[in-house]
This record gives sequence, structure tokens and C-alpha cells, in this order.
Amino acid sequence: MTDASPPAGEAPAAGSRLSRNVYVVSLVSFFQDTASEILYPVLPFFVTGVLGAPPAVLGLIEGLADGTASAMKAASGRLADLRQRRPLVASGYGISAFGKFLLALAGAWPMVLAARFTDRVGKGLRGPPRDAIIADDTTAENRGKAFGFHRAADTSGAVVGPLIGLALYQAVGQQFGPLLWIAVVPAVISAALVFLIRERPHRHDRTARPFTIRGLPPRYWRLIAFVALFGAVNFPDTLLLLRAKDLGFGFAGVVALYVTYNLSYAVLSYPAGVISDRRSRRVVFATGLAIFAAAYLGFGLTATAAWAWVLFPLYGGYTALTDGVSRAWVADLATPETRGTALGIHAAVSGVGLLVAGVWAGLAWNGTGRVPFIISGIVTAIAAIGLFAARRTFERDPARTAAT
Repeated sequence: MTDASPPAGEAPAAGSRLSRNVYVVSLVSFFQDTASEILYPVLPFFVTGVLGAPPAVLGLIEGLADGTASAMKAASGRLADLRQRRPLVASGYGISAFGKFLLALAGAWPMVLAARFTDRVGKGLRGPPRDAIIADDTTAENRGKAFGFHRAADTSGAVVGPLIGLALYQAVGQQFGPLLWIAVVPAVISAALVFLIRERPHRHDRTARPFTIRGLPPRYWRLIAFVALFGAVNFPDTLLLLRAKDLGFGFAGVVALYVTYNLSYAVLSYPAGVISDRRSRRVVFATGLAIFAAAYLGFGLTATAAWAWVLFPLYGGYTALTDGVSRAWVADLATPETRGTALGIHAAVSGVGLLVAGVWAGLAWNGTGRVPFIISGIVTAIAAIGLFAARRTFERDPARTAAT
């Protein structure tokens, strides 16, 4: 397929230039992630400490939350191809803000589950349409750069948020309650900023026939199968924070470690995207998986708290090399008419993997969580080697790349 003509409206940004929408969407994500990450380091302590739930419940909450987001992403991705995208994005950010309000009211772990469920419904609803807006405003030559910039801005919120949370935690006498309420504020700001997005008209037909797997190329489905395999051993990050707690870190130490992870992620995301534009998204992604394997094996094998200061930034490198790059890779493999659907399926499969991994890792935790980390590290190392070797299986089609 070689139809390269853009939809009506503003043309995609070419070369090194990023569009206004990329900057606006990145700002929206920054505020939302600031809100989310004020809360994220708190959850292991709040759920297992204040509310008295076991680690298996924490894994269940986060796994079900991400599984919920996954189901929503599959649906919202398809809707993003059939309808306008900005209303979906606005609704998603609004629902997430309401979920944070519910979390502030929680007095027992089932209420936390309900709050996280609501928050993740919003995340699932907004994710693929937002990513499709970014993809629409780029070409294959700068798509990795745009997604890398977005992930860097989003993750900068994950640096700012925990620092705000830690400062407030100390200021209010080491209580978690005020942090839950403060997080609502940037979430509301994020939802309001969505209306600054200027959606460019895209090809969509509300009378289109139901989607079939033939609407996306074989290489896309091979990538999705690989993502599904990896997802089954990729735990929710709350279990990494719980591992840090098991190594002897208190709340302040866990937050500091989480900040180092997100700082590494934010700093490396943009150059990772640029490199994937110039080289191979497959190789960049595989390198990220190799780093993941090293980090997880380290988490499983170490009994020394000091190693956490090496492992958390290392883990941030994995996320930087895979998160934005995988979205750009998926967008490369899809046509403009199926881009939202492709991104939605990718996000849904990743989230289902988190659900599976969160449940089995929580059940196999057995005090310290060392065994699940070692198993995951070994499986991912094998997967990384396979991806490095499988060029013809996974590389994007040149003709399709030129068309998008």
C-alpha cells in the first residue's frame, strides 16, 4: 500500500520538527502522571501496611487494574479509528481524575480496588486515541522521536510526583491521607488541558465493516504474539517497590529509588526514540529486554539493599528503550485507517500480560519475591536473544513504512 496522502487538515510534522499537538498531549500526560505518581509509591505501604492486606492482594489489585485498562484499550483503539479521538481522550482523563478521588476516600482494600479499577478504565479509554493523535501528526522518520518526547514528558511527571508526595509526607507528620487528596489536583488540570488539542481530521467511516485480523499485516501479529509472551513475565511496578521494601527500605527510601528509576526513564526515552528512527526499532526494543533481564535477575539474586540504587536506574533504561519505541513500531506497521485499532490491541495485550504476571508473582512471592524475579529474568533473556536474531520475522515492511 503506497497511499501517502495525509488526511485533510494540518499535515503531519516532517523531519525533526514536532507538531503542536505532540507538545500539548505531552503536557497533558505530564500532569496526569504527576497525579498518578504521587500515589504509586504509596500504594504498597498503604495497602499492605495501613490497610493490612497481604502482598497477593496488592498483586491482584494492580493486575486487575491493568487488566481493566487492557480491555478498555482494545475497545477504545477501535473507536479511535471510527470516531473523533479527542472526546475519547477527554473522557478518559476525566474518569481517571474521579478514580483518584475515590482512592482518597478508601478505608479498606476493596475500595482501593474500586478506585484503581475506575482510574484504569480512564487510562484504557484515553491511551490508544491519544497515541493515535501523536502518530497522525508524525511520519515514520520522526515517529520514534515524537513518542520518545511524549514518554519523557509523561515520565517527568513520575519524577515530580513522588518528590511532591515525599515532601508532603514529611510535612504532614508521615500520614498517607493528605497525599491521596493532593493527587486529585494535577489530575483535574490534566483533564482540562485536553481541550487544547487540535485534532486533525482522519479517515474514519462509522459504517465500516467489523474489523478482522486481515486488516493488519502478519508482522504486526508476530510482534503482538511476542509482546504477549513477554507481558506474562513483566510484573506491575508496585511489586518492584515491594521488593525494595523487603530489602529494608522505608517509605522515603522507596520513593527515592522510584524517582531514580523514573529519572533514568525520562532522560533516556527521547534519545531511544531518535535512535529507533535512524536504526532499527527491533534492535532498540531487544536491547531494552536484555536490560530488563539483567535488572530482574539482579532483583532476584541480591540480598544487599545497596544494589537497589543500581537496579532501579537500570530498570528505567529498559522502559525507555521499549515503551515509546514499541508504540512507534506498532504505528509503523499499521495503515492510517487501522492505527488506533493496532495501538489498542498492542496496549491491551500488554495489560493482560501485566494481569497474569501480577497475579502469579504475587501468589509466588513467598516472603521476599526472589523466585518470581529470577524466573522472569531468565525467560526475558531468552526472549531478547530470539528477538535480536529474528530480523526477517519482525522488521517493518519498507513499503508500509513509506506509506505512513
